[in-house]
Amino acid sequence: MPPFGTGYDPEMICVYGAGSVGCYVGGRLAAAGADVTFVGREPLARETAAHGLTLTGLDGTSDRVEHPRYTTDAEAAADADLVLLTVKSGATAEAAECLAELLRPGAIVVSLQNGLRNTATLREALPDQTVLAGTVEFNVARLGEGRFHRGTAGAVLVQDHPGLAAYADALASAGVAQRPDLGAVQAAKLLINLNNSVNALSGLPLRTELAQRDFRRCLALAHREALGVLRAARLDVGRTAGLPPGLMPVLLRLPDKVFARAARRALAVDRHARSSMWDDLEAGRPTEVDHINGEVTALAAEHGRTAPVNAELTELVHAAEEGGRRDWPGPELLDRLKRAAAS
Repeated sequence: MPPFGTGYDPEMICVYGAGSVGCYVGGRLAAAGADVTFVGREPLARETAAHGLTLTGLDGTSDRVEHPRYTTDAEAAADADLVLLTVKSGATAEAAECLAELLRPGAIVVSLQNGLRNTATLREALPDQTVLAGTVEFNVARLGEGRFHRGTAGAVLVQDHPGLAAYADALASAGVAQRPDLGAVQAAKLLINLNNSVNALSGLPLRTELAQRDFRRCLALAHREALGVLRAARLDVGRTAGLPPGLMPVLLRLPDKVFARAARRALAVDRHARSSMWDDLEAGRPTEVDHINGEVTALAAEHGRTAPVNAELTELVHAAEEGGRRDWPGPELLDRLKRAAAS
């Protein structure tokens, strides 16, 4: 395989594990003129072949890709100099093993995944490649017929690196920003993602769930507990939804009318938005709860603490994966979590 400068196209990008987030981010890059190959599952390969990609946003943005190059063949990644990894966190090790056999030395792999440990897992498995951290701050809804909608505020952030210089224009055009250190950003994203389990257990659209104070109080319990764990682990935490992280539990506990006014800009959500965890339960797929709420529990144990609220949410989502309850009213879920915290 030839190195840079001997016939290689420096803008060859592969989105590996292209589901909703991968189709949206990769589609934005393709619409900006980048050479993008999507690798994913057969249903999306058929859907995008029939309908192309239509990408819309909360802010009214819209992009169209008529003929995306979408394949189920992992070997398509071998031609890429830049890989955006968007598989679920539970599939990271398997994806890394596959990519280790395919990628050329020096290829760049960016983890655009939930959780805190994916970058370390990838670096261990891909010592000959450059692995960078990244995060997608917003929610993407799959609406069918190749349509993917960004339903919440936020950006795509990737770790700054000289190797990304060849992609700078395409990344900027697609709304991808480079940052020197993403550790604090990833910790803040983990706090935001704690609502994925609450939303999945409510069975409601995000906007409807967040409009109800008892569900927000559930999230505030999980958020405050997680913030204490992250501080015990001496992990920096960035601003959460534009706010200092310690203010978020206070905001969430406000009465509904006050919250609606105070959070109008910080927590912008439209009617299409659902959590990815709800999507996974709806499709009968394993969720990422072990890498979100379960990550808080694991970090707590590593530092001699407990995280009973997040442990309870993890157990309830696992029960839902097995056919358990997915329609918890806010007062009942709040009571369940309060009892867990007190036990």
